[in-house]
Amino acid sequence: MPHLRQLAALEQVRRIVLVTLERKGVPAPTIGLTAQLPDKVVHQPIYPRDYKLNLLSKIFDFMVLPGQLKKLVQYEKADHIVAVGTLAGALVHLTAIPLKIPYLVSFYEPHAAYMQENKVWKTYDPRYVFQKKWEKEQALAAQGLLVVSDAFKRELMRRYTLPAEKVVVLRNAVDEAMFYYSKEVRRVFSNATVGIYVGKYGGLYYAHEAFQIYRRCFEVIPNFRLIILSPQPQEEILQYLVACAIDVEKVHVASVTHAEVPAYLSAADFAFATIKSYPSARYCSPVKIGEYWANGLPVLLTEGVGDDSDIIHREGGGATFNLKEEGSLDRALLKILQIIQDPAHRQQIPELARKYRSSERIREAYAYFFGQSGEELP
Repeated sequence: MPHLRQLAALEQVRRIVLVTLERKGVPAPTIGLTAQLPDKVVHQPIYPRDYKLNLLSKIFDFMVLPGQLKKLVQYEKADHIVAVGTLAGALVHLTAIPLKIPYLVSFYEPHAAYMQENKVWKTYDPRYVFQKKWEKEQALAAQGLLVVSDAFKRELMRRYTLPAEKVVVLRNAVDEAMFYYSKEVRRVFSNATVGIYVGKYGGLYYAHEAFQIYRRCFEVIPNFRLIILSPQPQEEILQYLVACAIDVEKVHVASVTHAEVPAYLSAADFAFATIKSYPSARYCSPVKIGEYWANGLPVLLTEGVGDDSDIIHREGGGATFNLKEEGSLDRALLKILQIIQDPAHRQQIPELARKYRSSERIREAYAYFFGQSGEELP
C-alpha cells in the first residue's frame, strides 16, 4: 500500500492496475481492499488454478499466467510494469520482454538463495533452478531494481557488473505516525521489564532457539515479562514455552491485526528480531525492525542481518548477538538493559526509522526511475 500511494502521487502516472494472484477465491485480506486504494488504482485479481502439489501450481503459473498478463497489459495499454518481489518479477519478465515494455522490480531479493539456505528448496529443485535463472534475467533486463540493503546493491553490481544508477536501495518502509510510542500504554507493565516478539517461528526465523533466548532473558533480567504476537496457533507456541521450561503465566501470547500491533509495542521495553543467521540474510530488510525503531524500542538482533546489524553497531538502536559465540547473547542483553535505562532512548531511536525507513524514500525512488526528479539517488 505505501508503494501504491507514492506511485499514485506522481503526476505523470495516470492509472495503476493492481494485479494480485488469488488461489482460493477472494481471501479475507482482499475484501475491502478497494476502499483503501488511491483514486488512480483499480484492482484486477487473477485466479490461477490451485493444485494440491505446490510444484504443479508453479508449473501451471509459468505456463499460463504470462499469457493472461500479456492480454491484460495490452488491453490496459500499459506503459510500464512494476513487479513486487522477484517471484512476481519472473512472471513480469516473461510478460514484458515479448511486449518490449520496460519494467521495474521492487523488493528485488535473492529469493532462491533464501529458500535454499533455509533448506526449503534443494539445489536440484526445479523451483530453485528456475528462480535463480529468472533472478539473473531480471537483474540484466529490468529498467531498475529496488533492493532493500546496501550490501545487496554492492553484490549485484559485482555479480552482474550493473551500473550503480540501475540499483536503488529502498529498505522496507514503516508508517512512523502509526507506530508512535504511547506512554499511557507502557504503564500497564509499570514494574516489569518487557520484551516483545512479532512474527512467525521457523523458516527464515529461529524457532526453538528463540525460546531459549527468552528463557535466558527470564534468568538474567529481574521481573522479566514476554509478549508474543504471532499468527501461528497458540498451542504450538505454548509447546515451545513448556519445552524450554518458561512459566507461561509470565507470557502473553496473542494473534492481532496489524493495526493493533503499535499498542503492544508501546507496552514493551525492547524487541526481539531473531532471524536466522544465513549467508543471504545480510541482503534482507525485516519490516519488524523498522516498526520496532519507530516505536522507540531497542532491538535484540541476530548478527549479520541486512544493513540493520551494521546500523546498530554504528548508531545504536539495539544490540546484536551470535548464538555460535559464547557469551554473545549475555553481552547483547546487557547492552539492551543499558539502553532502556536512558530515559531519552524512546525519543532517540525513532530517528533511525526516519533516517532509514521513511516512506518518503519510496516516492524518491519511483520519481527517480520515472524521470520526474532531477536528483541523483545513491
